[in-house]
Amino acid sequence: MMGLELAGGPQDIPPMHIEILNTGSELLLGNTINTHAAWFGRELFKLGLRIARQTTVPDGDAIREAMTESIERADVLIVTGGLGPTSDDITREITAEVLGLELITDEAALRSLEAFFVIRGRTMADANLKQALTPVGADVLPNPNGTAPGVYVPPRLNGRSSCAVFLLPGPPRELYPMFHAEVVPRLRALSGIETPAQVLELKFTGIGESDFHQGVDARLAEIPGLEYGYCAHIGEVDLRLIGTPEVLEVGKKIALGDFQKFLVSEDGASLEAVVVRNLTATRRTLAIAESCTGGLIAHRITNVPGSSEVFTHGFVTYANAAKVKVLGVSANDIENHGAVSESVACQMAAGALRVSGADVAVSVTGIAGPGGGSAEKPVGTAWIGIATKNTAARAFKVFHPRNRDDFKLAVSQAALDAVRRE
Repeated sequence: MMGLELAGGPQDIPPMHIEILNTGSELLLGNTINTHAAWFGRELFKLGLRIARQTTVPDGDAIREAMTESIERADVLIVTGGLGPTSDDITREITAEVLGLELITDEAALRSLEAFFVIRGRTMADANLKQALTPVGADVLPNPNGTAPGVYVPPRLNGRSSCAVFLLPGPPRELYPMFHAEVVPRLRALSGIETPAQVLELKFTGIGESDFHQGVDARLAEIPGLEYGYCAHIGEVDLRLIGTPEVLEVGKKIALGDFQKFLVSEDGASLEAVVVRNLTATRRTLAIAESCTGGLIAHRITNVPGSSEVFTHGFVTYANAAKVKVLGVSANDIENHGAVSESVACQMAAGALRVSGADVAVSVTGIAGPGGGSAEKPVGTAWIGIATKNTAARAFKVFHPRNRDDFKLAVSQAALDAVRRE
């Protein structure tokens, strides 16, 4: 995967250096997945902002060390976690210590805490009292979804640096609403960005990053003010263009000039979503016959809302006998050519079309490995068949020598792309 590249163009406003400090031993032990990393990236980008660095540390003294380093570099530091009532929730205390501020009980925060428990008919433990502690002069950020209020320490209060510090609760159900209600308005004021840059995500399949480097990379780099980059997945490459609408249009024209036929979407939609969208638009239905992918193609299609309008049948005919009995594949052809062959792939597609009554049918049969391959048909070989009411079944061969999961994903991608092209 390639990172974003800035192709030139001065910035009207100097970039704001934002760091995220995620706290919690559970994030490092593997017990809890840190979903904040991606979420903050997406939400900040909507504001025209970027994350310069994300750090994850366990509970305890590591927070102090990480915070001390971050406030010297950053314009804004967002800290998550450690605002609860237990003994290892010490983010407030460490923040006050690092910034040289006194902690006091905020009466409004205390009343909000007490009300939280009264409404629920519960008695508040003495341990919860620490959640009303706030650095002198800091803003308390209300938390209607939990007991831990957030804290905002403006730059003017920070005696160590000019860094603004936000303390937010760790649970997403509390953090996300607080971020939108309390943090976003303050970040807008701090950054001064009124019109964030726009992003255009072009998804391609059937080509790799190297194709872009050889084809359009140099020309994209010459566009003033365009930021561009690639993200490669199995069977897919995403091209991200960032800039003004005018700049995006120039970059898009260059990319599509060379790779139009490989374009899946220009709105970030997945390949399966595009297939469902196109079938819906043309009022056609789809049936799928799978062997080596074991139902993955049908799974991807049915993950798309609205797929019930276009997807009629999914056949997982893994065994040869099932191919014969359910889809009408010739047992002699399987014997003579093998289950992984052009003939069988065509018959599977034709059989799925016939049995289902759909307008389009796609089939896959292949060797996922690690065993079962031969010199003529090595592991990773697959045949994909496509049939419609108006055209005879035909098939093409692909080769993806990967582990089983990646092989299945790559073959499913090629099969869905065959439907898209059809």
